[in-house]
Amino acid sequence: MIRSRFPIAVVFGMLLACLASTTASAQASGMTAKPLLRTTLSGDDTKETVMLAVEFAPGGTTGRHTHPGDEYTVVLQGTLELTAEGRAARRVTAGDVYHNPKGLIHQATNVGDTPARVAITFVVDKGKPITQPVTN
Repeated sequence: MIRSRFPIAVVFGMLLACLASTTASAQASGMTAKPLLRTTLSGDDTKETVMLAVEFAPGGTTGRHTHPGDEYTVVLQGTLELTAEGRAARRVTAGDVYHNPKGLIHQATNVGDTPARVAITFVVDKGKPITQPVTN
């Protein structure tokens, strides 16, 4: 259930602010995010669920970053290469799903010739930015 458009606009603004900051702009590029839902997690007022639709242009990347909670992603179209601290790089394509736990430094890059689209669900600490860029 969508509570209102205002909280979604706030989520989108926070995500864009993170991606547009001078730190992140050197990393994240060629991607757009559309907020779909932001709501408190049932039974835990300290957590919220955030859903986004994200599109990566060919060569688009998130840059290295973390989240203040878990990320669950389904690839709808295209091919992404995932890199994460302590894990081997891997490629995912339409129909694949992946999970990044809280605090994991990771990055997704569109390595295909066409746009890549994903649907992401975050379960994060309430009130914190969804994405925190990592510069080193």
